[in-house]
Amino acid sequence: MSTRNPYAISFGRIPNQYISRSLLIDDIIDTLNSDIVEEQAFKITGIRGTGKTVTLTTIEKQLREDNNWIVVNLKPDSDIVNDLVANLYTNIPFITNFVDANLNLSAFGIGVNLSKKSPAASLDVALDKLMSEVARKKKRVLIVIDEARKTDSLIDFIQEFQILIRKDYPIYLIVAGLYEDIESLENTDGLTFFLRATKCEMTPLNIGVIKEDYKETLGLTDEVAYDLAVMTKGYAFAYQAFGKYMWEENAKEITPKVMALVDEALAQKVYNKIWSELMPKDKWFLSFIVKKETMSASELLEITKKKHNEWSEPRKRLIDKGIINGSVRGMISLKLPRFKEYVENIDLM
Repeated sequence: MSTRNPYAISFGRIPNQYISRSLLIDDIIDTLNSDIVEEQAFKITGIRGTGKTVTLTTIEKQLREDNNWIVVNLKPDSDIVNDLVANLYTNIPFITNFVDANLNLSAFGIGVNLSKKSPAASLDVALDKLMSEVARKKKRVLIVIDEARKTDSLIDFIQEFQILIRKDYPIYLIVAGLYEDIESLENTDGLTFFLRATKCEMTPLNIGVIKEDYKETLGLTDEVAYDLAVMTKGYAFAYQAFGKYMWEENAKEITPKVMALVDEALAQKVYNKIWSELMPKDKWFLSFIVKKETMSASELLEITKKKHNEWSEPRKRLIDKGIINGSVRGMISLKLPRFKEYVENIDLM
């Protein structure tokens, strides 16, 4: 093995060793590159640590290598339209030349001051003209926004985006965000288009693929690699954390130290934040749910002495947070690896 650890638990960058969401990535890129594009916006959603940013970055990097695409990375809390126009002007030569020759954007701190031309009335008007030039040049613009959440700027931009696609401009949008943040945007009045946009959920990684990765990269036996893969529950952050500490410890078996290091990383990087955002009632129900790997809803209500209507709202929140699995009707199980141990070590008082 080389001396450099191929696994990483830092958010926001692509690790040297990772399992690509190739099917999802290829599907989005193929759709965007179609001659007739049926989808112009995508939402990538999931809980912390599921690989949303890595997936978004991979799509962005691939399309940047295509001369037909102009990719712009924007922040959800910035003045998005201003930043988009400024980015296009600064980084795309034919846009720079077009603005300098045809538009006076000096009032917005963009371009040169054309004294013979009246200042643009608004950036929305300017963006419309820029997109017309992009279409004339047969290029496509992809807007990428990570950690998307409900901000006035993002709401305004989505509304402007709706106008641009109605004009059949070649502009596309991919946002990535937590379940609750994307849902909050979807439920905003006036954003019907965004509600209907394709949503891509970050589902668990394939256990078999993780096992083979651990066998090859860490030199583990088939049995140990499988046991380790199962412990991750397909959770991307856990896959990286187990790999990182197994590598650092040069371990060929799953040791107590590795487990302790993984538990600490999960707590510090992910679970403390998730826990802090839960309602008191959600935490209370979880203290009972973690007692078993799987239980029925009727069993939970029996041991908690609660009624179905008292459980329905906490259940929805815990599913939306990605903490419990609600795919099997009437059954409850934890989706997050080592979350049972995390909850058991918290003082619920």
